[in-house]
Amino acid sequence: MRLKFTKMHGRGNDFVMLNGITQAVALTVAQIRQIADRHFGIGCDQLLLVEQPTVAGVDFRYRIFNADGGEVEQCGNGTHCFAQFVRDEGLTSKSEIRAETLNGIISPFIAPDGLITTNMGAPQFSPLVIPFTTDDEQTRYDLLVNDVSITIGALSMGNPHALQVVADIDHAPVREQGPLIEHHVRFPKRVNAGYMQVLARDHIRLRVWERGAGETLACGTGACAAVVTGIRWNMLDADVRVSMRGGDLSVTWQGMRTGDNGDAAAVFMSGRATTVYRGEINLQ
Repeated sequence: MRLKFTKMHGRGNDFVMLNGITQAVALTVAQIRQIADRHFGIGCDQLLLVEQPTVAGVDFRYRIFNADGGEVEQCGNGTHCFAQFVRDEGLTSKSEIRAETLNGIISPFIAPDGLITTNMGAPQFSPLVIPFTTDDEQTRYDLLVNDVSITIGALSMGNPHALQVVADIDHAPVREQGPLIEHHVRFPKRVNAGYMQVLARDHIRLRVWERGAGETLACGTGACAAVVTGIRWNMLDADVRVSMRGGDLSVTWQGMRTGDNGDAAAVFMSGRATTVYRGEINLQ
């Protein structure tokens, strides 16, 4: 099977983009792993597939596969690359694009200057939704990792996140502790492990160990989860610059609504997408 692809990234969080509308794409888990392999394939954190929509009122179906071949619900930097990709492929000329994902409908907006803003939806704190095993919902949780108790914030941004604050991001135990948190028994569907250093009320540094991908240079949903956690812990204001090893994102969250239900407001994330190259791959 010969496939045309585009390699893109958002702040170093890199993707192989496949147009499943103009070509037939039916990949096995082994083939996705082959594509994602940085030595024997193209190399990427995630593979993103654009297809015809299966529900009314949207423009595309947008599917996300981690480097281990598993399909997941959400990818923040991927939404920026998805929006730029469908424009570049001539699949749409719209500024606001609606797409279905495993987690629901997303609507990235492309400004005239190329800045892409995505409504990432409202964060979910219910342990059943995350999912996270605990007796009751809290703002902070104690999590035992290798006989050491750490304090985390747990939430879903369409995918599960566990956030902790560290004094020095450069010396955070991301690669040692991240896999243990990802596979922790209290997260039955695994989890993304985030490490946040607060520089000011409007600026943080962040590293994320992503489930199924390892540490990435940037994580959009992780940036959103970190800002939400920092605001809930009264460490951050509503508009925050999130600096990651691959670059910066802007995240805005207005907190909990004061209406009848007291639901969380939506999180908005802004950044740019970069096209690296286009090519073809022959898969066995």
